[in-house]
Amino acid sequence: MAFTLEQLRGFVAVADELHFGRAAARLKMTQPPLSRQIQKLERAVGAQLLVRDNRRVALTAAGRVFLAQARRLLVLADAAPEQARRVSSGSSGLIRVGFTAASAYGVLGALLDRLSDELPDLDVDLVEMVTREQVAGLLDEEVDLGLARPPFDRATFGSRLLHREALLIAAPTGHRLLGAGPLVTAADVASEPVVMHSPTKARYFHDLVVGAVPIARGNTVHAVSQVLTMLWLVAAGRGIAFVPESAARLSIEGVGFVRLATAVPEPVELHLLWLRASANPALWRVLDALEDHAPPP
Repeated sequence: MAFTLEQLRGFVAVADELHFGRAAARLKMTQPPLSRQIQKLERAVGAQLLVRDNRRVALTAAGRVFLAQARRLLVLADAAPEQARRVSSGSSGLIRVGFTAASAYGVLGALLDRLSDELPDLDVDLVEMVTREQVAGLLDEEVDLGLARPPFDRATFGSRLLHREALLIAAPTGHRLLGAGPLVTAADVASEPVVMHSPTKARYFHDLVVGAVPIARGNTVHAVSQVLTMLWLVAAGRGIAFVPESAARLSIEGVGFVRLATAVPEPVELHLLWLRASANPALWRVLDALEDHAPPP
């Protein structure tokens, strides 16, 4: 037999007052129906919770244990409607964010700070993914929001430019390019051995670099997908690499940076990406909160 919230509230009131008359007055009801509630509750629980006679009301040992759980259940029951409303409105709930490793170098932290300020009750799960994995994760509804590189299917996905930055050359400390001036041209690096972005796992950066610099096939000594791996290979003297400006924050020993001259001064783009058909109400609140967000340079 199940018990009701009304029976729990009646029991807690009697336990607090240790008097049926005062408990009934507190609940704005008469004493007989309150007594019947307690009797039904005891039958449902299968234990005597109160000792009562004409002189006193007291909790049994079972009643003392049950009282703590009854209070907890009532707190949960009272909080549940408000929590449901908050989740429905998107001010609470869960947002799962996919991000590229390079986006974590400054951009991700600032974005999370903004969400903490604007939506403090929102839970955020983070998943590191390259862009193609984010696209698949959004389609499968494994993530709700991506920090990804273009291009995207505009019919399926909504996107918003979040951040732009320059393209840098990472070179071993003491390399001639590091002292060549504030800008290095494509001609300056044409003959250099290169740690290159993978054409499949890091397609965005691969295509961006190929479009900016005429790299001979024989000059590519390694092709990798993660910027941090590139920098370690550069530090080991394996070649130069082309990385987003934010990668300079990593301060890898043995690696220096110089800016590459490009047709667009800040060609590296990072976008917010989401599924247009998403049913997660928290996503739309997040997008509103980030409407005018621009991470610090």
